[in-house]
Amino acid sequence: MFLAGYGPILFAVLGAAIVCMAVLAVQLNNLVRCTVAYALASICLAAVFFLLDSPYAGAFELTVGAGLISVLFLVALILAGGEELEVSA
Repeated sequence: MFLAGYGPILFAVLGAAIVCMAVLAVQLNNLVRCTVAYALASICLAAVFFLLDSPYAGAFELTVGAGLISVLFLVALILAGGEELEVSA
């Protein structure tokens, strides 16, 4: 593997990115930005799966987690008319 020497650093960076994006997805007031933060956390999690040499889990997380669920959230927001509304804290 061409990233063999950078494994622990990549895991630390991706882990921090997953935690930051997950916290942002919960804390942000704009629902579209929450969905984007969730998608980015899912993409980083898929990258962790690929680094762990689990391509099926990584591909599943990438297609279902980042792709399907995020698109469903955005479509639901558009159909409900809440894309410009902000959640009150």
